[in-house]
Amino acid sequence: MLMTVITYVHIITIVLLITAVLVRAGKGADISATFGGSSQTVFGSSGGQDFFQKLTYSLAAFFMLTSLLLTLIPTKLKKSVFDQYTPPPAAAVPAQTAPASSTGTEAAAPVQTDQKR
Repeated sequence: MLMTVITYVHIITIVLLITAVLVRAGKGADISATFGGSSQTVFGSSGGQDFFQKLTYSLAAFFMLTSLLLTLIPTKLKKSVFDQYTPPPAAAVPAQTAPASSTGTEAAAPVQTDQKR
């Protein structure tokens, strides 16, 4: 639930940051020039430059914060994948049978060697 909320906030921040960067395209190309432009701008005598510059910096800082949260929170909530692994139960290994002789009717007898010392 928490990760979902942070993800949505992160996406909204990305969209707003992209919009803020595109709006403050450069000197002389601010948003007031787009809507007819005049010496009296919409955001005061300094124009929208200060406002959009502060908005861009704030959104960039918030983007970095949400990026860190999306990275660090899952590591605190979950253990490692290796900690969650449980090995399968050991299977019983069947005893090996001796191979049959060439005729297939007799069982091969184990070879015993007598060693004298």
